[in-house]
Amino acid sequence: MFDLFEPVITGSAFEWRKAVVALLLAFGLGQTIAGVYMVTFRGLSYARTVVHGMAMGSVITCMLMLAVGTNIAAGIGVAGGLSVVRFRTTMRDPRDIIFVFAALGVGMACGLQAYGTAIAGTLIFGGGAVLLHVTGYGARRQPDGLLRFVAPSGPGLEDAITRILRAHCRTFSLVTLREAAQGTVMEHAYQISVLAADRRTPLVTSLQALPGVHDVSLMLQEPTLDL
Repeated sequence: MFDLFEPVITGSAFEWRKAVVALLLAFGLGQTIAGVYMVTFRGLSYARTVVHGMAMGSVITCMLMLAVGTNIAAGIGVAGGLSVVRFRTTMRDPRDIIFVFAALGVGMACGLQAYGTAIAGTLIFGGGAVLLHVTGYGARRQPDGLLRFVAPSGPGLEDAITRILRAHCRTFSLVTLREAAQGTVMEHAYQISVLAADRRTPLVTSLQALPGVHDVSLMLQEPTLDL
């Protein structure tokens, strides 16, 4: 019976030590990348499984690289086996894909015993991600939300609406003006940027106080969120 386990038992200590070090380092660096992802994540569609996938994916790729080594035939076999597996998880955020790919790259580097490359790559990648997050690189100012309401038509009321918007908003632009109720009222839609977050409620209250204005709604939007 022990003959079945002889290849495992008689494995050299160096080979075991090399595999354990590579796998543990891949797991640790994969967790580092996952931690940076959690710290710099912005959005509502956070998935714990994506973080787990980063940490464990690095171990899997490391194991495959250790198993393949320099054997071309084994590499072709592994590639053929992976092609059978169909990954149906859809990632709509390119940033998620980049982090998962980074974790897999760390696993590959550890599997090839390129430890210096793996550690340096993790540090530079993680530091770069944190730097881009802190500096807000690539961000552009967008409207805070969409303001909708229904108001009777008339120049006097239009002037009152404009004064209220100027008092509470940094910028505002009319995007939709449509007749309703057989032309007796108008549906307004504005893209606005408020002066401060605490001006949102007074803005809605001031518009509702105007005679004939009703159905006031402010839909906040954040371009970085994926609902």
